[in-house]
Amino acid sequence: MLFATYFSRIGSVAVKSSLPGARALIQLHCNKSLPLRREGHSAALLGCVRTTDVFLRSGAVLSSSCSIRHARSADVTAAYLFQHVKSRCITSFSTPSSRNSTAAERFAARTGAFHHRRPRLTRAYDRTVENTLKVCKPTSPGQRGRIITVRTELWKGKPYRPLTRGIAKTGGRGRLGRITVWHRGGGHKRRYRVVDFNKHRLRGSLGTVCRVEYDPNRTARIALVRHEGHKGPVYVLATDTMKSGDTIIADNDDQEIRPGNSMPLERMPLGTVIHNIELRPGQGGKLVRAAGAAATLIKKGNHGYAVVRLPSGEQRLVLARCYATVGIISNRSHQNRKLGKAGARRWLGVRPTVRGVSMNPVDHPHGGGEGRTSGGRPSSTPWGIQTKGKRTRNSKHSDLYRVARRSTGRKGT
Repeated sequence: MLFATYFSRIGSVAVKSSLPGARALIQLHCNKSLPLRREGHSAALLGCVRTTDVFLRSGAVLSSSCSIRHARSADVTAAYLFQHVKSRCITSFSTPSSRNSTAAERFAARTGAFHHRRPRLTRAYDRTVENTLKVCKPTSPGQRGRIITVRTELWKGKPYRPLTRGIAKTGGRGRLGRITVWHRGGGHKRRYRVVDFNKHRLRGSLGTVCRVEYDPNRTARIALVRHEGHKGPVYVLATDTMKSGDTIIADNDDQEIRPGNSMPLERMPLGTVIHNIELRPGQGGKLVRAAGAAATLIKKGNHGYAVVRLPSGEQRLVLARCYATVGIISNRSHQNRKLGKAGARRWLGVRPTVRGVSMNPVDHPHGGGEGRTSGGRPSSTPWGIQTKGKRTRNSKHSDLYRVARRSTGRKGT
């Protein structure tokens, strides 16, 4: 790896090279451009310019034999440097202050020569994976291994107040004050965002996305959309590619198959990726509403029904008159995040899970015993119900609409 620094009387430009060569450009940001004279692996740069105005357009290419010299002309204000070298490609640059320069740097500034030095090897812990996940630096045991979703593209202000409601925490307790849901309690205070899952009342109206927001009550992102002819904006589930300024429409005669648009299943072509699927016309979307989820329309024409493949692999009959939204739900990297520490789970309102073998016999079938035990019986719930291999799905009326079971390979489905 080459680290070349060019010094002038005003400052210095440090250019770091690491990638195999490509044609690239460094532009000295001024008012005028002049032709370039090339000499083999050397390049002549004409201009009396401020090195602090240098910026990187698409990377640049240099080799150890490159040289740059100034022309003594006050009216030369800009130049472009092109060079193709197969060995190294500039990927970043910095502009250190000349106030802190060393004696060798000051000598290089007077002579106009390059100064070469070995780069300091650093490991890039703080990086973004596919612009959706951020790997945190291991500055503490809780930060080590922590991977969070990137929210730089989301709205940083408060939610739209008329579409929010207060929500009370239950701590997992029912109306009698007894625990009905385990592992609930605490967590950050929230306000509920009222999301509109019903597209029927917005039929034919063009909507413009005002912004995409974070919703603490669900894994997906939500978008604030303002529709023509309607009094106020509404919150809808944001698709994976939705951004501010996009337009969406519900059930228009000439609408196209585009993420965010809603229409009945009977008007969609086979193979369309959809979400927010209704089970009854006019009821609002009930299926496929989690982050990164999507279903596929695989068949139509079964006596007014369409066959939809759900994210679990299950194939289900849905009335063709039911509405669905085109596209994949936002925040697809949610399943790849790592909280990193127990406190992050407590922020979400989830309390610890106590193992049955660490309880007393009065509390769990696996409890008790002298010393550490394996439980002494097949895994079971605190109420003695088998947990592995036992079927948990009861027969119900909706089984008539299930074409194929989910393909999980498990016995208990």
